[in-house]
Amino acid sequence: MSRFTMLVVLVLVLLCLCHLSVATIGSSNKKSTYIVHVSKSQMPESFEDHKRWYDSSLKSVSDSAEMLYVYNNVVHGFSARLTVQEAESLERQSGILTVLPEMKYELHTTRTPSFLGLDRSADFFPESNAMSDVIVGVLDTGVWPESKSFDDTGLGPVPDSWKGECESGTNFSSSNCNRKLIGARYFSKGYETILGPVDVSKESKSARDDDGHGTHTATTAAGSIVQRASLFGYASGTARGMATRARVAVYKVCWIGGCFSSDILAAMDKAIDDNVNVLSLSLGGGNSDYYRDSVAIGAFAAMEKGILVSCSAGNAGPSPYSLSNVAPWITTVGAGTLDRDFPAYVSLGNGKNFSGVSLYKGDLSLSKMLPFVYAGNASNTTNGNLCMTGTLIPEKVKGKIVLCDRGINPRVQKGSVVKEAGGVGMVLANTAANGDELVADAHLLPATTVGQTTGEAIKKYLTSDPNPTATILFEGTKVGIKPSPVVAAFSSRGPNSITQEILKPDIIAPGVNILAGWTGAVGPTGLAEDTRRVGFNIISGTSMSCPHVSGLAALLKGAHPEWSPAAIRSALMTTAYTVYKNGGALQDVSTGKPSTPFDHGAGHVDPVAALNPGLVYDLRADDYLNFLCALNYTSIQINSIARRNYNCETSKKYSVTDLNYPSFAVVFPEQMTAGSGSSSSSVKYTRTLTNVGPAGTYKVSTIFSPSNSVKVSVEPETLVFTRANEQKPYTVTFTAPSTPSTTNVFGRIEWSDGKHVVGSPVAISWT
Repeated sequence: MSRFTMLVVLVLVLLCLCHLSVATIGSSNKKSTYIVHVSKSQMPESFEDHKRWYDSSLKSVSDSAEMLYVYNNVVHGFSARLTVQEAESLERQSGILTVLPEMKYELHTTRTPSFLGLDRSADFFPESNAMSDVIVGVLDTGVWPESKSFDDTGLGPVPDSWKGECESGTNFSSSNCNRKLIGARYFSKGYETILGPVDVSKESKSARDDDGHGTHTATTAAGSIVQRASLFGYASGTARGMATRARVAVYKVCWIGGCFSSDILAAMDKAIDDNVNVLSLSLGGGNSDYYRDSVAIGAFAAMEKGILVSCSAGNAGPSPYSLSNVAPWITTVGAGTLDRDFPAYVSLGNGKNFSGVSLYKGDLSLSKMLPFVYAGNASNTTNGNLCMTGTLIPEKVKGKIVLCDRGINPRVQKGSVVKEAGGVGMVLANTAANGDELVADAHLLPATTVGQTTGEAIKKYLTSDPNPTATILFEGTKVGIKPSPVVAAFSSRGPNSITQEILKPDIIAPGVNILAGWTGAVGPTGLAEDTRRVGFNIISGTSMSCPHVSGLAALLKGAHPEWSPAAIRSALMTTAYTVYKNGGALQDVSTGKPSTPFDHGAGHVDPVAALNPGLVYDLRADDYLNFLCALNYTSIQINSIARRNYNCETSKKYSVTDLNYPSFAVVFPEQMTAGSGSSSSSVKYTRTLTNVGPAGTYKVSTIFSPSNSVKVSVEPETLVFTRANEQKPYTVTFTAPSTPSTTNVFGRIEWSDGKHVVGSPVAISWT
């Protein structure tokens, strides 16, 4: 090798090494948002103010970093942009508990009051001043204040307890609030540090809702009564929230790019200062340990202040272990259907008819049989069956009805793709992921959604007939659908992936095809090409079921202002139902079989019964701290949640089975039972009931299936209450064989005095 060649090689090597070094430095200098948890009690004496201490600590690791938020209630600490090295250096400082990276959360995206019995229950829920003193805080995409659902007619002055504000911003001023919508704030610092400044040409940098989701959830929880509400004539009637006289405070934390934990924590921090009574969060992220989950951390602080926090369970069903928001101090809400449907039938050229659902209402109509084609046969791409943008061949779909498969892109966007390619109608077929669950949409062209089974039958017709034809017939709104409710297929399921001994979800509520208020910024599909504007929209998700429970919690808080968040949740859970009026078991639409407590939790909410539950399972902050001790959390991890020093006693035996929860999740480890040398294994649970009704004698009963697989013993079998707020403990011992014949056993434990039935679901597993 010549000297010149060697020199060239050396130069190239040096250049590569230099590039590698620069790349490494560039990577190490990349900044991300971190939430810094601080032990406030360890503030050095040289500082008179904790904010100055925070700033000094931050400046010691970074000259350029600035605090995004300072938190006072949900955590003690702040959030800031740091490099990995700066975050690690900060965490090593005295008084710093932990430094956690920002998390991104996503949204979990009329007939309901009648279905729940609220329309005929004025005597049960009197329109008292106490009811109008309750404030529901909603963390979401903001609010459309012009919605009729925020009419404040008949409401008195804003409650004296309210300490919040109506913040001005883009397209929003303080005058947009009134005696119904009493507060509105927005939080964007976390979002903007990651994704850049809010683009005000696309969304308002204010509490104004340009998405629709936030207006829908807020009006579901506590919207005023609106006569003659509908979506294009569908679901026509009176729209009303669950708590029509409660006040609404909106906290915008979700933007086009998502919802970020630093903003969510800041909103919860302010909501506590503002004195809300209920917090509703229809959003979620991945599952994390409680001390790493910002929503769980914020909810703990809210709970300590007497605020019930209601969260959506997620839309990742029917897969098991798919739940979000599973902390035991959060009320976790799954979704069920209503007894209302919007049928739209597919009529085929062979004379067969198949039922589907649709909210289409437009100038286009299908008055005759038209050519029918499968999207997969009208595309040159492998995923053409999904009707994604640019995948359909116009010459093959023009003037035809197109069958598209569900998946990947939004359902309504598929119809837009068909329309853009020249198609005149669409049949949207579910795949195995969604089964036969039907969710209606306000499509941009004549369209209907059919279940997987129907879709397969229609595809057989398309492949067997040389000249297939079809039409779609729209039938409007039908009520009285049976069975109802059924558990929605999309509703996330248990078991609880963080603490399997805590049964989640807690409860289900209406979450399919829900009519509520909407934004004036976008059409009902949310698509840019949808120029229609509506006052109300019909959408589905656990995002919709969550605010139902939030509003019902507000009703109970107004009726029983002395009840704790745990007592309110207990009342909702122990009075929920799991059987229909005909005696049949609650169904799961994903299987067509009876649902289980992993699907419906305690059952479907029954607000009238919840008003007078008889007994409740109450919990206080120390009970949850003992629960964290049972999880073997360190003092630093507990401090991150509780914001104070709490040391688990080494001499005390803690058990997760002692948490006074209104449900039972029993776990038998297979290894222990199989290798124990015994023919059976036992687990003991302790519970305490508090009387919130008249004096009475309650007797216990147990129901399990299969009944011979587990032995259940309750001691004592009778509880006598002589006064209000009297407490009585009991224990339940579950004994199972070492070689179980089944993976799961489900049942109920019920206490009754002849007037009240206090029911608790039980899920027994072998892991």
